[in-house]
Amino acid sequence: MGAGDYYKILKVKRDATDEEVKRAYRSLAMKWHPDKNLEDPLRKEESEAKFKQVAEAYNVLSDPKKRQIYDLYGHYPLNSQRFSKEQGYGIMKEAVVVESSLTCTLLELYKGCKKKLKVSRTVPDEFGVPKSVEEILKIDIKPGWKKGTKITFPGKGNQEPGGAATDLIFVLDERPHDIFKRDGNDLVVIQKILLVEALIGKTFNLTTLDGRDLTIQVTDIVRPGFELMVPNEGMPISKEPGKKGNLRIKFDIMFPSRLSTQQKSDIRRILLSDVDY
Repeated sequence: MGAGDYYKILKVKRDATDEEVKRAYRSLAMKWHPDKNLEDPLRKEESEAKFKQVAEAYNVLSDPKKRQIYDLYGHYPLNSQRFSKEQGYGIMKEAVVVESSLTCTLLELYKGCKKKLKVSRTVPDEFGVPKSVEEILKIDIKPGWKKGTKITFPGKGNQEPGGAATDLIFVLDERPHDIFKRDGNDLVVIQKILLVEALIGKTFNLTTLDGRDLTIQVTDIVRPGFELMVPNEGMPISKEPGKKGNLRIKFDIMFPSRLSTQQKSDIRRILLSDVDY
């Protein structure tokens, strides 16, 4: 920040309203705009300095928080960009990075996709007066990207007069899937199975996340906590093209709600016969 009293620079009183500050700034910005003095180098240099000073003053006085800090502590806290805990302001950043959530389905993260987003941001016009502009941003989601992945668009955030435009960052979020759950690079699915099937085995079809049919054979006894792993049927690994994680099948064993006396007797006879445990 430059030196000087911001109120005197904008030629307003200390109790000036926001509208009075804005009107004063517009008038002075038009007066000292560098493009008005292109033919005279000395005059151009003076205009640039004045214009920068005016924009700096407006940047502070148009922001209620910065204005309050300036009224209480002057230039120092704004220059240092921080305040003591005793002052109760913590750390202040003049160029805040804007982060927005970008939600994708699990299938979009599996296959990859392209998204177009309309964003609105505030930038100064030719006179330094803030205005809103809209832009369409294209985002290329790569197969296998994970929740928390950040996509940065440098200089596509808001811009204050006299300052640089901030970065706009999108943070990937994942919408829960009805059937599959992601665990790192693996996909996890719950398969219901009857108790008798858990004991003698079962063959069933499973539709993958991308719509293919897999034939799954269960030959082992399905005990509590048992998982069947299908290699290379999980999520794509973004840093290792061509490779995927595993598909892990967990089983929900469905026990009968009731057994007859004869059924209990038969089960007891079978299970207590010569069976290796």
